[in-house]
Amino acid sequence: MKMKDNLSIAIIGATGLVGRTFLKVIEDSFLPIAKLDLFATPRSKGIKLPFRNKELIVNDISNIDFSKYNVALFSAGKEASRTLIPLAVKSGALVIDNGSYWRLHKDVPLVVPEVNFHDVLKHKGIIANPNCSTIQLVVALKPIEDKFGIKKVEVSTYQAISGAGQKGIDKLMKEIQTGETVPVLSKHPISFNINFHSITTKFGFSEEENKIINETRKILHRSNLKITATCVRIPVLVGHSESVSIVTKLPFGLEEVEQTLLESPGIRIVDQPENEEYPTPKIAEGTDFVYIGRIRRNPTEKNGLHLWVVADNVRKGAASNAIQILERLWKETKELIFDFPKLTDQT
Repeated sequence: MKMKDNLSIAIIGATGLVGRTFLKVIEDSFLPIAKLDLFATPRSKGIKLPFRNKELIVNDISNIDFSKYNVALFSAGKEASRTLIPLAVKSGALVIDNGSYWRLHKDVPLVVPEVNFHDVLKHKGIIANPNCSTIQLVVALKPIEDKFGIKKVEVSTYQAISGAGQKGIDKLMKEIQTGETVPVLSKHPISFNINFHSITTKFGFSEEENKIINETRKILHRSNLKITATCVRIPVLVGHSESVSIVTKLPFGLEEVEQTLLESPGIRIVDQPENEEYPTPKIAEGTDFVYIGRIRRNPTEKNGLHLWVVADNVRKGAASNAIQILERLWKETKELIFDFPKLTDQT
C-alpha cells in the first residue's frame, strides 16, 4: 500500500463561519499540508482569506476537480453535501462533512474523536461531523456511560446564535444596534430574548432536538437510549451551554464522577460555584475543550446526576472536531486517508 507524506486539502464552504474557522484551526495543526485550496459559491469567488502570513483566494466550487485532493472538508449545507460529496469520494478524496445530510446514513461513521474514533476505521470515504450540541454532550456522557452506565438522559441547550452561522450573528448585532427585529431565522428578535429552532408541528420536536436525540444514540451505539432534548437559541455570540440530567445504572459518588470526568480526554472541570467559578461561554470561547461544572445529585431520581456542559460551538462543535478526526487519522491509521473502500449506496 503506497503511503503519502503530505496532504492536499480542499475546503468547501470556505467563506462561512465554520469554513473560516477550519483555516484558523489548520493554522495551528501539525498536519503536513502541501496544498490547501478554498471553494465557495460563485458569489464568493475572489475573496481573500488569511492563512499563515499569506492570503488564499476563494475559488468557484463549480470548477473543482476533486482528484487533486486527498481530503475535502465540507461545510456548505445539505444540498452541497448531497450532490458534491459522492463526486469527491468517487475521485478518491476522503470527505469530512460538517453538514447534517450524511450523519444518520448507516454506512457513514458519525465521529467525535474522544468518544468513538474506532468507528472511523469502517469509513467508506465519508466521515460525518455531528451537530455542535451533540458533540459536547457525548464528550460528557461517554465517561459516565463507561463507568456507571446510563439509563436516561434529559438535556436542555442554551445555544449561541453563531450556531446559525454568520446570518445569526448579523441578526443579533443589528438588533442590538437598531432595536428593530430582523426577520431572519425567527419572526422574534434574538436580542434580549430567546428563540426556538424551527418547529413544524404543535406537539412536536424541532429538527435540532431530533438531531441531538438520534445522533447521540448513534455515537454511543445505544439505539434505544432514553434521551430527550429541548433546544433554544440565546443572545450569546459563541458558546453553547447545556443542562444535562442523567440517570445512571450504577450508584455513584460525586467525587468519583468528578474524577472520572477529570481523567477523560477533552474535558476541563470548572466547578467551584461558591467562588462563582463554573463553565460559561466566555471561558469556552476560542478553545477546543468541553467544560463541565455544577456536578450534583438529582434528588428526585435514584442515581440521578446533574451536569452543566459548555463548549465553543464553532470550534469544538464544528471545525476543530473535524480537524481532530483528520489529525488522529494521520497519527494512527494514515493509510485510511489515502486508501479506503468507497461508499456505493450514496443516496
